[in-house]
Amino acid sequence: MRSPLHDVHASLGARFTEFGGWELPVRYDSVIAEHKAVRESAGFFDVTHLGRFDLTGEGAHDAVRRLLSNDIERIEPGRCQYTMMLNPEGGVVDDIIVWWMEPGRYRVLPNAANHEKVMAAFTAEPGTVVSDLRPSSVLIAVQGPEATSVVERILGVAPKRFRIAAADFQGTRADMAGTGYTGERGAEVCLDPSVAPAFVEALVAAGVKPCGLGARDTLRLEAGLPLWGEDIDETTTPLEAGLDFAVAMDHDFVGRDALQRQMNGGLPRKLVGFVLEDRGVPRHGYAVRTASGGTGHVTSGNMSPMIDQGIGLAYVSPPPAPGEGLEVEIRDRWIPARQAQPPFHLPR
Repeated sequence: MRSPLHDVHASLGARFTEFGGWELPVRYDSVIAEHKAVRESAGFFDVTHLGRFDLTGEGAHDAVRRLLSNDIERIEPGRCQYTMMLNPEGGVVDDIIVWWMEPGRYRVLPNAANHEKVMAAFTAEPGTVVSDLRPSSVLIAVQGPEATSVVERILGVAPKRFRIAAADFQGTRADMAGTGYTGERGAEVCLDPSVAPAFVEALVAAGVKPCGLGARDTLRLEAGLPLWGEDIDETTTPLEAGLDFAVAMDHDFVGRDALQRQMNGGLPRKLVGFVLEDRGVPRHGYAVRTASGGTGHVTSGNMSPMIDQGIGLAYVSPPPAPGEGLEVEIRDRWIPARQAQPPFHLPR
């Protein structure tokens, strides 16, 4: 599959790769240049491959509460919420952003690989109406310290953090939310494909750098944001992944009982952040050990372009004590590392 903006990306010099059945830009310039543009000014990503559907009907509100770990009643219409769909064992089927558009209407944004699965689960709930938006819209993420000011200049309005806004762009409606996957301020803008090229042209004219999947991954790792399929999946729980802020135990949802049992019995493992103390690049699957005998593996790892050190996330069992040192095996050498709380690039 290709985004409606494929030819636009090609004209901007994109190099493409296959990802989840889509042909997507992996980079235009260098990954490091794109990464630093987002950290220092602004960049944009075509994330049209991501899932998105509208949920309405008399059963919509109850479905959101029953199927998702966070409680939508913690927020109100006009806001967004990070949440997760769990299986009965507490494993993460997907991590999701929900836009509460207005009373009775929700926009659900799953990961690309899980779009059909999540949409089917909501379709099966009584009294729900699901409208797939992926075939009829484009999703552009504008990220960085200057992102919201650029979006406001182009669209006349920009959303605040985890808030929703709407604008008219060339006679069509643009919905947007103050969300993203980089750890920076910004907006994810949902547009009609007919006007998406003009929006990208306006971004480029404003000096916003086009960015690909390579920079998106280094940015999200540097911010400590989990990647479904790497750091979380159906065998890991939100508690093990340190995502308990997106779990509201005071309401009933699929997987709640399993999480309660884990809370009562203690965590068998924990996802921890680390920074290498010596040169090296940690990669997915590399072995990890602690001085007290804990073992585990790296789930995500790379060089941080902002601090020029190897960083990563790793599950360790049993969970290491706070401040306990780690070692990561890289090419038959055990490289010392220190535990670090993301975002890795911000001074502590």
